[in-house]
Amino acid sequence: MKKGVAAVLRRVIIRVVLALAVFWGGGIALFSVMPVPFSAVMAERQIGAWLQGDFGYVAHSDWVSMDEISPWMGLAVIAAEDQTFPDHWGFDVAAIEKALSHNERNENRIRGASTLSQQTVKNLFLWDGRSWLRKGLEAGLTVGVETVWSKKRILTVYLNIAEFGEGVFGVEAAAQRYFGKPASRLTQSEAALLAAVLPNPLRFKASAPSGYVRSRQAWILRQMRQLGGESFMTRHHLH
Repeated sequence: MKKGVAAVLRRVIIRVVLALAVFWGGGIALFSVMPVPFSAVMAERQIGAWLQGDFGYVAHSDWVSMDEISPWMGLAVIAAEDQTFPDHWGFDVAAIEKALSHNERNENRIRGASTLSQQTVKNLFLWDGRSWLRKGLEAGLTVGVETVWSKKRILTVYLNIAEFGEGVFGVEAAAQRYFGKPASRLTQSEAALLAAVLPNPLRFKASAPSGYVRSRQAWILRQMRQLGGESFMTRHHLH
């Protein structure tokens, strides 16, 4: 009897894994050319709000192409989150080693080392939080995305689904909410401010930036200049 139950359980697990593989593989292929209507993180936030009785919450994003996004915005998130983005294949090994070393010494202040590719995969396909299962899935999906998508496509999807505040997803929604303008007209300073809240957009506010957010904005602006400004984006075919 136990062997029969174990066999059924194995078949169920195999079918679930295959179904997820087909789902995620199809998503990677589809979104390599199609706009992304919503992300897993958007769905998670929306369902969470409903469960808490907040039926006025709407997780919404307005898709825009890279041509409709200021080049400063792409440069800002690269400067803030992943300066080796044009060169790696989804993983920054040096950053991972530094994060592991830091975390061994500082158990109460965990540092991440996720690239923009990994963050895009997590936001689009997976759930929030930390676990070895999620990190394993994230690694596999990152390889798939890096294989099928161009760097420009990864950056475009990232900017369209990134969370910039409560209910504010995507750079177009953020530009309209915080600056009353389209993403195409974001200035260098405004782009750096939006990038400054990305580590924790529910805690850090672009609409009321703290001293820490302002100092991070200033650091990002310096990094943007050191990378070479707008020429960095054209040199790496990211805009």
